[in-house]
Amino acid sequence: MDTAFGAGLLDLRPDDLPDGLVVADRLGLVSCFNTEAARLTGRTSEESLRRPLESALPLEDPDGRPWWRLTNPYGGLATRSGQPERNLLLPGGREVLVTARYVRPHPGGPVRRLVVTLRGTDARKRTERSNAELIATVAHELRSPLTSVKGFTATMLDKWDRFTDEQKRLMLQTVDCDADRVTRLITELLDVSRIDSGRLEIRRQPVRLDEAVRRHVKNMVNGGCPAERFALRLSEPLPGLWADPDKVDQVLGNLLENAVRHGGGTVTIEMDRVPSTRTRQEGLAVTVSDEGPGIPEEAMHRVFTRFWRGSERGGTGLGLYIVKGIVEAHGGTVTVGRSAGGGARFRFILPAGTPAFLL
Repeated sequence: MDTAFGAGLLDLRPDDLPDGLVVADRLGLVSCFNTEAARLTGRTSEESLRRPLESALPLEDPDGRPWWRLTNPYGGLATRSGQPERNLLLPGGREVLVTARYVRPHPGGPVRRLVVTLRGTDARKRTERSNAELIATVAHELRSPLTSVKGFTATMLDKWDRFTDEQKRLMLQTVDCDADRVTRLITELLDVSRIDSGRLEIRRQPVRLDEAVRRHVKNMVNGGCPAERFALRLSEPLPGLWADPDKVDQVLGNLLENAVRHGGGTVTIEMDRVPSTRTRQEGLAVTVSDEGPGIPEEAMHRVFTRFWRGSERGGTGLGLYIVKGIVEAHGGTVTVGRSAGGGARFRFILPAGTPAFLL
């Protein structure tokens, strides 16, 4: 074993651990009760040490049965090595996640030491609330386009001969647009899942970011947004970019749509080169700002979290979370602030140039 590494392990104290730790000796008396265990149980280490485990840590299962009598770690099956993580109750009904390990001198021998770890359920409850909110959001966002699709298709099937070709074309265009909305939502959900699990794939190739910006602006103008609503400012010359073009399109699309939908006045897109430093390679920065009401100062730290919405104008609240995930997967950064016109200002920087392994 590496000496430094071994020394680091020896220096680790029970109070340094993030989880609650309770250790009982061969007689069932508590010999360790760390700081996190004291916080979770509301009992101090002093009043818990050298006491029987059953009284120092009086756990019950959801049916109210005393846990240590039920599992009988010192007198139960000699082949048992411990207890998997379970949701148990402390006095007063507080929930904790408990795992137990039985340390025996040899297989089948008596329990020499009982090691118990405790974790609070707050993180799990937050995850459950987040998942419930995700389900509710998805259901809400899917209901509107699917209701429209069902209504138009049922009407056309029932009364096909009564409609003119122009009316049929209009209804089919509406169905097509709603199908695109459903597809975008599914894509967002898949991206969130990949970002959360660290499985977001980046397929890099040369990208002309200025052309991508112009294409997005043109599409929005063709979709009915006034051309004078946009101002494009480029700082020449711009460095080359090696990135995933589809993912970059997602970032640009989300930021521009947010600026148009939630902002006001002129939407300004600026692009400039970020020079390299000792700690940072050369980059390409894109800034999207508007002249709307902006984002309240107290809300800026939540902008890139799931389900954050800047207004009541719909949306899943996942777009900016995905923007952050994509930019960081490229090795870049994204920030939010206030523009000179008082609106929102989003700026992301992507590393420029070709990856070293391809040179």
